Amino acid sequence: QVHLVESGGGLVQAGGSLRLSCAASGFMFSISTMRWYRQAPGKQREVVATITAGGTTNYADSVKGRFTVSRDNAEKTMYLQMNSLKPEDTGVYYCNTYIAANYWGQGTQVTVSS
Repeated sequence: QVHLVESGGGLVQAGGSLRLSCAASGFMFSISTMRWYRQAPGKQREVVATITAGGTTNYADSVKGRFTVSRDNAEKTMYLQMNSLKPEDTGVYYCNTYIAANYWGQGTQVTVSS
């Protein structure tokens, strides 16, 4: 079955960096579009970054120029490099893929202090 496990979250000061990882299993990772979502307290979950099987990337306007999504198909892992973090980046970050249904990891908490 599809299994997604996020890691790498934590507490960081504004201006700092974090790298999130999403380890995938149970499906053909190399041909799957993958996404990072986040959910801030009291807000809806929103897509942050997308990477296609071919490596095309797309970002939410709020993170363009600061976040970089990448993937390692051999390791079946997706990454999110987050630089110049802001307090408004605080939230739970989720890994996602859609294969006839949405699949989510358990999430990893990112907290950016001002």
